[in-house]
Amino acid sequence: MADLKRIVVNVPDSLLKEIDDLADVECCNRSELVRNAMRFYLKELKKISIVEKMKIGYLEMSEINATLAELGLTADNETIWNYETRLAECE
Repeated sequence: MADLKRIVVNVPDSLLKEIDDLADVECCNRSELVRNAMRFYLKELKKISIVEKMKIGYLEMSEINATLAELGLTADNETIWNYETRLAECE
């Protein structure tokens, strides 16, 4: 971690107290805790973004799948109708 950069973040006293208390529980310093929290937050944002993209994809695919199912059903109905017509001609 040689290329660490120092930043200044202003937080209310109550939040700083919670951060310091959690750092004690986690046996790490304030900087480590904040770095881990930032990583966690960014990872969660990426997950949310992926889920949203998947929702959009599934909605788009549902329209395509419905169209394909309808085409397949139409083809099946035509096949059955042709089969029954040929059967009727044989009788």
